[in-house]
Formats: sequence, C-alpha cells, structure tokens
Amino acid sequence: MIEKYQILKRLKEAESALNYGLNVFGDHLAKREKYKSIDGIQAIHFYLMQKHHWLPASVKSMSDDDLRFCLTEEMANWTWPADAR
Repeated sequence: MIEKYQILKRLKEAESALNYGLNVFGDHLAKREKYKSIDGIQAIHFYLMQKHHWLPASVKSMSDDDLRFCLTEEMANWTWPADAR
C-alpha cells in the first residue's frame, strides 16, 4: 500500500506543478497583452475568448489539460520567469 501512496503523491505533485505553470503563463499573457485588471487563469480565459471568439462559459468549462492543449503553440518558446521557479 505504501507504493500506491507514493505513486499517488507524485502524480498529484506533477498535476499541481502543471496547474501552477498554467497560472504563471497566464500572468505572462496578461503582461504581454497589456491586460489591466486580470492575470493568471482569468487572463488565459480572456485571451482564448478574444483569440477564438469562444463564449466565456465554453472557456471556463475547459479542464486545465484542455487549456494547456489550446495554448500549446503560445507556450512553445515560453520560459518560466526566475521568480516563479
């Protein structure tokens, strides 16, 4: 049973790191797009709505995995800022 929990712990830590990275990328998008009052995941939602003309409900219902997939090209050359590592 110990091995099961170790695997589960590593999985959840990896998922958490991916979600954290998505939020950090959202901050990058907000700065790049000069958003004044949103950042993080809200900036990602807003960016996808603007770029693809998707409805807010559609974007907000997407999983973090789906959001990362939709941003694959935008994130391709992006590097984490030093203060977020």
